[in-house]
Amino acid sequence: MAFLRTLCVVTIMVTFLSNGSHSQLSVCGTPPLNTRIVGGQDAPAGSWPWQASLHSSGSHFCGGSLINKEWVLTAAHCFSSISASNVLVYVGRLSQQGSNPNEVTRTVTQIILHPNYTRSTSDNDMCLLKLSSAVTFTNFIRPVCLAAPGSSFHAGATSWVTGWGSISSGVTLPSPQTLQEVDVPVVGNRQCNCNYGVGSITDNMICAGLSAGGKDSCQGDSGGPMVSKQGIRWIQSGVVSFGNGCAQANLPGVYARVSQYQTWINTQITSDQPGYVTFSSSGTDSDLSVSCNGLPAPAITTTAPTTTATTITAPKTIPSTKTTLATTAAPTTTTTKAAPERKWIYFPL
Repeated sequence: MAFLRTLCVVTIMVTFLSNGSHSQLSVCGTPPLNTRIVGGQDAPAGSWPWQASLHSSGSHFCGGSLINKEWVLTAAHCFSSISASNVLVYVGRLSQQGSNPNEVTRTVTQIILHPNYTRSTSDNDMCLLKLSSAVTFTNFIRPVCLAAPGSSFHAGATSWVTGWGSISSGVTLPSPQTLQEVDVPVVGNRQCNCNYGVGSITDNMICAGLSAGGKDSCQGDSGGPMVSKQGIRWIQSGVVSFGNGCAQANLPGVYARVSQYQTWINTQITSDQPGYVTFSSSGTDSDLSVSCNGLPAPAITTTAPTTTATTITAPKTIPSTKTTLATTAAPTTTTTKAAPERKWIYFPL
C-alpha cells in the first residue's frame, strides 16, 4: 500500500476552558506506546488508546473515542434503533478476535444524541455515551484531546483514522480483525461541496480523502475518531459520519467537525470535562480558491486600519482522521451524491 504523508505547518494553542479541562489536558492525546506512524495497516497495541469499539448483540457495529474516564464520543446515526441497555463499550481493545489482555468493558447508562441531528442530511452527527463506571487510564487506555472552537485544518493537512470497519465496500476486515489505521489529507469544505453537491456539506462537517481514492473509512467505522498530531498531542478533528461508497475517487469521507461542539459537550459533561486544544494551520488555505457551479464566493474578512499590530487568524478548516483502508478505489461514473451512505453496519437486535 502506498504511504502518503502531507506536510502541514501548524501552531498549537492549549485552552483551559473549565476546571476539568486542566486535568484532562495532562493526559489527553498522548499515547505512550505510539512510537511510529504507518498507514493502511494493522495498528500496534496501544497506538490509539482512546479508540472504543461499540458492540450490540455480541457484534461490533460502530467506533468511538474515549474523551474522559466516563464518556465516549461517537456518531448519532449509530443509535437510530439501539438502546443503552443493549450496548457494550470496549476500550483498550486491539483485535475483535482472540485475547485482548489490556481491554476493559463497560455498559452504557446514557445515550445523548445531539438535539439538532438530522438523519436525512447527517448534519450534527454527534453522540455522547456515558459509561456505567469510570475506567482507569493505562498505557493502553487514555483519552483523546478535542479540537477547540476556532481550530483550522487547511486542505492537505494530514489526519489519521482508526477502526475495525470494512476494508472496501462489502468486504469485511479479515481475521483476526486487528484495529486498522490510515492517513488521509483534509479536503476543504468548498471542494467537498463541489464533489457532493453544493449545500450538502455544512460548517458542522469536515472531509478527508485522496482525489484518486484508495484510502478511506468504510462501513463499521462510523463514530470513530479522525485525529491530527500537534506537538506531543493527538487532537480529534472529526467523527466518522458518511460517504458515497468507500475510497472512491473525488468522493472523500465526511466527518462531524468536533470543534463545533465544545459548548454542547460541556453542557452534558459538567465535571471532569474533556481537554480542548486549538489546532491552527498556518499559511493560506488552498480551498479558498476552489469554485464550481452554485458555490458562493468565499467570504472576505477585512480589518479596519489601526496604528497597532493586527493579528490575522488563519481561515477555519478542519482536520480529519480515518479508519480502515479501501485498498482499491472503485471506478466512478459520476460525482452526483445520492442519499448519504452511513459508514456502519446494522446488526438487528
